[in-house]
Amino acid sequence: MGDRGDGGVVGAVKTGVRGDRWADGDWDDGDWDDGPLSRTARVRDSVRAYRMIAAMWIRSTMAYRASFAMTTFGNFAATGLDFLTIVLMFSQIDSLGGYSLPEIAFLYGLSSIAFGIADLVVGSMDRLGRRVRDGTLDTLLVRPAPLLAQVAADRFALRRLGRITQGLMVLGYALLALDDVHWTTLKVLLVPVTMISGGAIFCAVFVGGAAFQFVARDASEVQNAFTYGGATLLQYPPGLFAQDLVRGVTFVFPLAFVNWLPALYVLGRPYPLDLPEWVAFLPPLVAAGCCALAGLAWRAGVRSYRSTGS
Repeated sequence: MGDRGDGGVVGAVKTGVRGDRWADGDWDDGDWDDGPLSRTARVRDSVRAYRMIAAMWIRSTMAYRASFAMTTFGNFAATGLDFLTIVLMFSQIDSLGGYSLPEIAFLYGLSSIAFGIADLVVGSMDRLGRRVRDGTLDTLLVRPAPLLAQVAADRFALRRLGRITQGLMVLGYALLALDDVHWTTLKVLLVPVTMISGGAIFCAVFVGGAAFQFVARDASEVQNAFTYGGATLLQYPPGLFAQDLVRGVTFVFPLAFVNWLPALYVLGRPYPLDLPEWVAFLPPLVAAGCCALAGLAWRAGVRSYRSTGS
């Protein structure tokens, strides 16, 4: 590596794994950057790498179609047991926390679909701790592709469509059975927006949890408590839980924006914290904020990573 001349002339350049060259003045000492690539180009590269890796795993999966069909059905059946438990519960009671079965199904469907989208897209992030411990993360770092895209697309599993399919079926039942809801244009549009925004929030939780594993090394169960545990929590009405817990998932860890706030607006139900109605339309903004924070956490985690040396 050369030295910088007195006249500000760059004496040397850095070369990254992408093969791009950039001047000394484009980076801070001790900090690697992506050189002249714009953020849009980096996002485009990440999406392209993710798509290629996911396509590879899809081709591998579809080589054994019978196995794919059985595992997808197994995933569908396993997740369906959750709702079957709720149905059996309602065979003995008329309401749960003041909510009827169709209303619970509405909450369940939105939560299951949102989590299913995130689990399909970035569900492999919970394996990061294992890669950090056994040193296989190093092999991903030297490849000419964004690390986040590689980790997220690793072992992309189409069988996870079973959870989304089951959630869509439950949501369809809820929409047909909700006779007391006065549907407006805003409420109709809010349903798909809630599913997409909720999926983005859960994606941020997956990425943030993976970033934490750079430090904790063995924290997959902690991550699962907020992902799988959060999805289960949101399947039930907020009135069943303590006020402190509801405040926590609303203002601190905003899982309530996945389905509680928009769903209760659609159902015409008051939120336990007496929040104004307009907060039901904030999920897209909350999702964007969560994704930005998760990106910062991921960047900090990657910078703190120290190879195992194996």
